[in-house]
Formats: sequence, C-alpha cells, structure tokens
Amino acid sequence: MTEAPPRRAAREIADNPAARLGARAGYAANGVVHALIGVIALVIAFGGDGEGDQAGALKAIAGAPLGFAALWLLAIALWALGTWHLAEGMLTRDREGDLKGAAKKWGRRTSEWGQAVAFIAVGSIAAAVALGARPDAESTAEDASRGALAVPGGSVVLGLVGLGVAIGGVSFVVMGFLRSFRKKMDIPHSPLGHAVTALGVVGFIAKGAALLIVGILLLIAAVTIDASAAGGIDGALDALREMVFGQLLVAAVGIGFIAYGVFCAFRARYASL
Repeated sequence: MTEAPPRRAAREIADNPAARLGARAGYAANGVVHALIGVIALVIAFGGDGEGDQAGALKAIAGAPLGFAALWLLAIALWALGTWHLAEGMLTRDREGDLKGAAKKWGRRTSEWGQAVAFIAVGSIAAAVALGARPDAESTAEDASRGALAVPGGSVVLGLVGLGVAIGGVSFVVMGFLRSFRKKMDIPHSPLGHAVTALGVVGFIAKGAALLIVGILLLIAAVTIDASAAGGIDGALDALREMVFGQLLVAAVGIGFIAYGVFCAFRARYASL
C-alpha cells in the first residue's frame, strides 16, 4: 500500500540521520533556554530584576559575546526538533483498530504536534531576537488576552486556553512523579542514569508548577474580564513571589528549571529517536 505524501515525507524525516541529529541538538537548545530561565528566576528570588521566561532568556543570550550567532544556532536546532515532532505525530498509528486505539492515536498526535508548535515558536522568538526584536512576553500575553476579551465569547475562549495550559502543567507534574519521561529515553542503569532520572523528576515538577500557575492566571483573567491578570512564566514567578515564603518558592522553581535544563542536555544524548 502506497503511503500518502505527508506520511511519506514524515517517514523520510524519521529515517534521516541528520534529522535525528537536529532533534538531539534541539533538546540541548531547549535545555539552554530552561537553564537560563532558572538562573533568572534565582536572580528574581533574591531581589534582582529580570524576565523569567523564554523571551527573557533569549534576550540575555543576545547581550552576550557572539550572542547573535548563538541565537541562530538555537533557532535552527529548535526548528529541527519541532519538525521532528511534527513527523512523529504524522507517523503515529492506531494499533488496536477500535475507538480506544483511535483515541490513543489522536491523543499522541495532539501531544506531538503541540510540542512541535511550542519548539517552533521558541525557535522563531530566538530568530526574532537575533534580528533585533526585543519581545515582552508579559505584555504580549496581556494584549492577546485583552483582544480575546473584546470579542463576543472571548472570555470563554480565554478560559479554555487557560484550562488547557493548566492541564498541560498538571501533566508535567504527573510525568515527573511517575517518571514516565523515561519511556522515551534510553537512560542507562547506572549512578549517572539515576541522577538523570532525578533531574527529570525535579525539572518536570517545577515546569509543571509554573505552567499550572500560568493557566490559573489566564482563568482568573477570563473570569474577572481583566486582561491585566493574565501572564506568562514571568507573571507566574511574580505571583509566587507575592505568596508566603514567596522568595523560597521562586528560588525552588528556579532550581527546578535549571534541573530541567540539565536534564534536557542529557535527553539530547539518551532520547529514543
């Protein structure tokens, strides 16, 4: 049976050693971004200023020597990883041939394509910063929320987006606790392998907690019809800082993001591709 052109193209990507190398480079690039977010979060926790999100991390790279070149390398690697996830989603099959199998297939496709969109988006931000743009993620989130709330039914849409982000955060936390990320990696049974797993647990839980707060902020904006309540990861860190023991909570998230960044570096080596 002849494969459809999109599926055939996805198969060619999956079988291409250069595409696999690009995907591994993308995981490493993702690790760099998350580790920098963690460092910025620690700076914020101890009273410093910074933007604790992807845009803030990328702008920090732009200010470093040869930052322009580093940003383009990150962008290309993240685009490669996004393309890999697009192909993986296309190649997902229904192995059971029933409703349950179809649900599993489309659930996995949604996950793969969602990751693809996220990696391609961050890569595009890196390219934009390399070209001189200085995006403000918090203002962008507020403007997008304000635009959504200005149209009929927009609050419902914004609420659904917030719910989706919150569910994504919960899924990260669950993956951390259950260590299910190991299913997609060939982690060695050794002290190093145990350390990689521990980094993954801490990192997934920290990132999930941050995403959960972002989702809650969007839900609050939808319910109160107040776009200023919305925010991204930087807004989530600000919200944490206002809580009891906020400094420690932000520092914990920062350490968790650094752990996730280091984990991603190992994922570049041990990912099952």
